[in-house]
Amino acid sequence: MIIRWGIEELEELAGKRPLVVASSRWRHVLDAANRWEEVPSHRIEVPAGVDTIVAIGGGSAIDTGKAASAATGFPLVSVPTTYSGAEWTTFFGVRDPDRRLRGGGAGARLHAIVYEPELTLDLPRAETVGTALNALAHAAEALYVSERTPESDRDALAGAELIGRWLPRVVEEPHDLEARTGLLRGASHAGAALGGSMLALGHALAQGLGGRYGVAHGALNALTLPPALRFNEPVAGEAIARFGAAIGSDDAPARVEDLARLGGFERLRDLGIPEEAPVEVAGAVAGRPGAKANPRPVTPADVEQLLRSIW
Repeated sequence: MIIRWGIEELEELAGKRPLVVASSRWRHVLDAANRWEEVPSHRIEVPAGVDTIVAIGGGSAIDTGKAASAATGFPLVSVPTTYSGAEWTTFFGVRDPDRRLRGGGAGARLHAIVYEPELTLDLPRAETVGTALNALAHAAEALYVSERTPESDRDALAGAELIGRWLPRVVEEPHDLEARTGLLRGASHAGAALGGSMLALGHALAQGLGGRYGVAHGALNALTLPPALRFNEPVAGEAIARFGAAIGSDDAPARVEDLARLGGFERLRDLGIPEEAPVEVAGAVAGRPGAKANPRPVTPADVEQLLRSIW
């Protein structure tokens, strides 16, 4: 896959007849005759004559673009404007405009990623911290799934170190381009780690809740990663200690909680998740691929207990 830094690289990579998948706020990034501005969308249509899909935005835009790429076989060029890391995987979730999960799949034809830190300068605090914590979860879980490789380990640790270093500064100085660039590089490394490994329990918890209640995936990852780390410490203590060292702490779950609070994320109830949620999603979460790939076996009872601990 082609990786480029700088928006000036986009026009060449986009091809001559792209379909741009992006909300209207990103119209200035790439001029194109064909656009799809409903993001997220479960009904995207690709017009005749298109030869490339260009997705500009956060995880919802990129997942919508991946769905179009998978359906048509057209190459996908992603321009991420958050830290979600969706640009690194071929699989995707399909959500309606109310963010309710309508399905998903895999098979997107990943062609290129263009990173432009200036596009992240106006990202609000909650979205900044939420998507950065999503990226941090990619780094953490990549270190203890069975599919991990030496390359994914290196990317995971590099990503975790950069996110832990730059996220607090970005929160303090949102328009600091150096800090935004460092954070985006961290998210890129974390995404590469995800692309070379697998998701685990923290993501399964976030996906189960988000798909049912329509809550932002990043915000949920900010809350679900710490209990997942604590749950896995008996079987993955060494990996979690390496992750903690990368983010500057000998208590990795507590450090993640500190970072999550930078975005105002403390309890599931604050995100509108109902009290009955731990029971309602327990079975579905335990059956998700991330839960099945977790280094410690996960039961619905475990899921219920973990979610109650952060409700």
